[in-house]
Amino acid sequence: MRELEELSLNTWPALQTVLMDGWVLRLSAGYTRRANSVNPLYPGRLPLAEKIEAAEALYTGCGLPVVFKLTPAAQPPELDACLGALGYSRAAATSVQTMALSAAAPATPGSAHVDETLTEAWLDAFCALSQAPTHHRPTMQRMLNSLVPAHGFFVQRDAQGLALAIGLAVVERGHVGLADIVTHPAHRRQGHAQRLISDMLAWARTHSAHTAYLQVMQNNAPALRLYAGLGYREVYEYWYRVKGRTPRVKAEGPAPAV
Repeated sequence: MRELEELSLNTWPALQTVLMDGWVLRLSAGYTRRANSVNPLYPGRLPLAEKIEAAEALYTGCGLPVVFKLTPAAQPPELDACLGALGYSRAAATSVQTMALSAAAPATPGSAHVDETLTEAWLDAFCALSQAPTHHRPTMQRMLNSLVPAHGFFVQRDAQGLALAIGLAVVERGHVGLADIVTHPAHRRQGHAQRLISDMLAWARTHSAHTAYLQVMQNNAPALRLYAGLGYREVYEYWYRVKGRTPRVKAEGPAPAV
């Protein structure tokens, strides 16, 4: 669980990171919960109340909501109950799923184009398909340009050049993480996402990946069906604790759509 959490942090890099006694505090101008939350990954020595107070001061000072990203392995174990008692609301339950690439269906030749560096064309297509707010584009660009592990930006287009499906794959330590998968709203349920993922996994194999993983919100029924059909299975769930109110940040990137 901790390994997948580390991998996912590298797949979705924050603009700024602060390490505090076993916690990883991420800040990215409010774009996505994942990149603007406290990740309590490792045991520490400081009193819990002191650490929570310090985290609250940091995020409040940056003009951001105070958000904790929690898993069953969050440290210390009593953190979730403590945050609940302090009035933090529970939000955005998300399924972390994996699949052995040896179990994936054999890839058929696909039509997706891949660039191993971020391009304006990919970012244009991503913003158009995901309907991401324009003011977040500079933040997205900085985050994606800061990726360190091997990565591929995929886009599948029709004969006229229209982007039908888009996604990001990041390979590290034998794992490929899939993110930002979204299909054109007018072309859903036509198999474009499935074909795109097939191309992404084929590319990952050429980079020595043996396991695929992804994160999908529990309320995204179409994506859950898609990934179950491909062979993904849940290994654990994470959720957020939000101080006072639901944060006004983009949740987890665009919903993977079929």
